[in-house]
Amino acid sequence: MLKCFCGKESYIKITYPKVKYLCKEHFIEYFENRVKRSIEKFKMLSKDEKILVPISGGKDSHAAAYILKKLGYDIELFHINLGISNFSEISLEKVKELSNFINAKLHVVNLKEITGKTIEDVKGKMCSICGITKRYLMNKFGYEHGFDTIVTGHNMDDELSFMLNNLLGWNIRYLAKHLPVLPAHDKFLKKVKIFYEIEEKYIKAYADTLNIPYTTVKCKYAKKAITIRHREYLNKLEEEKPGIKYHFLYGYLKNRELFEVEKDFKFRECEICGMTSASKICSFCRVWRR
Repeated sequence: MLKCFCGKESYIKITYPKVKYLCKEHFIEYFENRVKRSIEKFKMLSKDEKILVPISGGKDSHAAAYILKKLGYDIELFHINLGISNFSEISLEKVKELSNFINAKLHVVNLKEITGKTIEDVKGKMCSICGITKRYLMNKFGYEHGFDTIVTGHNMDDELSFMLNNLLGWNIRYLAKHLPVLPAHDKFLKKVKIFYEIEEKYIKAYADTLNIPYTTVKCKYAKKAITIRHREYLNKLEEEKPGIKYHFLYGYLKNRELFEVEKDFKFRECEICGMTSASKICSFCRVWRR
């Protein structure tokens, strides 16, 4: 039986930058230290910022909220009820459970109350519409309620799958945005990804080890998302060549300036809602025909 360096039975195998085996206690310490290093390295957060943490019901956002609370950051939670059958209500239950678990204030908004529709009432690419909707509502809420920063649970696997998707489509404008910190400008709040350097499997292990409440129920629309396929490809490559995902990520950071083509781009206010937009009418208002 493989053991941790302390002599206890191994709980998890860490594969990069070198192989190590850790017991539960040392895995928690390792994980939290990695998050602290990311926060310091990329100058992500300060203790005087008012932070909004959007939580979905899943492990990543819930683990992000838990660890930020544990590290002493000033956080409040935010959840959007999208009205997805056999998913949204289950997610909301876990969101409320997490709020009680970490003793953090929770804000819940209902999409149908805002637009008169649920996400299931709109035709189109569901994952794209969902992303547009969530990004808009969490930023608008944060801006209107005096928050400084939004912290999401996006992990390294998320970033690499999005990055690969944008590379395959040569979406240069979006390729410039795969950063751990996106600075605030106009009415856009600062966006931070504290799990930028951490693989999804370690986040799940952390959440399970500490019994952080989350749902394992998957959104029925996410099954068709191409980024899930990209994640599978990258995980297979990682099995064959450990470290390739990390090299892909850090290679991007080293060469990101290659994708900066709109340094002088000027944003404007949406003519309908007044929020910052790249066009006369923002994506949210176009989708929801406001």
